[in-house]
Amino acid sequence: MNKDYYEILGINKKAPKEEIKKAFRTLAHKYHPDKKTGDDAKFKEINEAYSVLSDDKKRAEYDSYGQTFSGAGGGQSGGFGGGQGFGDFDFSQFTQGGQGGGFEFDLGDIFGNVFGGGNRRTQAKRGRDISVDIELSFEESVFGVERIVLLNKVSKCDTCGGSGAEKGSELVRCDTCNGKGQIREVKRTFFGQFEQASTCDVCRGTGKVPKVRCRTCGGKGILKKETEVKIKIPAGIDNGEMMRLTGAGEAIAGGTAGDLYIKIYVKKHPTFRKDGSNLVMDLNVRLTDAILGGEQNINTLDGAIKIKIPEGVTHGEILRIKGKGVPNDRGHRGDILIKLHIGIPKKLSKEAKRIVEELKKEGI
Repeated sequence: MNKDYYEILGINKKAPKEEIKKAFRTLAHKYHPDKKTGDDAKFKEINEAYSVLSDDKKRAEYDSYGQTFSGAGGGQSGGFGGGQGFGDFDFSQFTQGGQGGGFEFDLGDIFGNVFGGGNRRTQAKRGRDISVDIELSFEESVFGVERIVLLNKVSKCDTCGGSGAEKGSELVRCDTCNGKGQIREVKRTFFGQFEQASTCDVCRGTGKVPKVRCRTCGGKGILKKETEVKIKIPAGIDNGEMMRLTGAGEAIAGGTAGDLYIKIYVKKHPTFRKDGSNLVMDLNVRLTDAILGGEQNINTLDGAIKIKIPEGVTHGEILRIKGKGVPNDRGHRGDILIKLHIGIPKKLSKEAKRIVEELKKEGI
């Protein structure tokens, strides 16, 4: 039965790309295998759904046919239900195995070979995903920053470049698989004799092995070591956001490296808070400045500036400073929004009271 990728991510079918991305980040952080709430199967399912729905072509194919044809993340083809093929056949009686006879076989292997022409496609190996937390100052989250983190992870061997061969040594044909990269074995089943192909463990599917093994990694092409990873954090990133660096996770022999997930934590600023691409702050204004107008110095993220308080401003009014907010991906910056709070004095001198009384008589 086809998977409902929209249901997996908890979104509707008309969800825009930004909503798909946000849903993926939230669920990926929750179910990542390294977390307490981690669930490896759920995490893989979420990745599969995102790889399809985040790609316009694959999403269109999925919406139209319930599967993808672009080599993407596990788009599903139809099952055997509906009374066709083996949909209504009960195989439970053929799985007892053990001593004394009976039938014992892997239905997945049979179906893979029957419908794959005896050459079942082997799923590519993938290294483990890893995660790291990074704390940023408010300013760094606004303008972006480049960080270098040191990770102790399985990485490609620098000496041999991942080939497993000693420097200057050549790669020769693998004798185990005769250079084909696959081992074929014949299985007898209830349905007859079937051939199954699996990746050669010796050459890891490449068909070649090092003539002289690398002394650093022992011919594996990978080893665990401390690795520096450069992370470019974009301007305007928010607290709690998740970034993904494809291929920056752990390496694996004969496959592709996993991904690195970066969870962002942003320190609070004593003055500013973000509202989209704008920076918002509160400013206390004296009553006299609110009535007569005045000037006041404020510290922005770009340095100190002097602003004018117009005559007759009211409590809660917003002043705007253009182009001093958060940079966006179009090369523009938002604004600073200043919310005014007019201070009312608790005590007045006799002269001040007299003046206020005069204003009161004039209906002000």
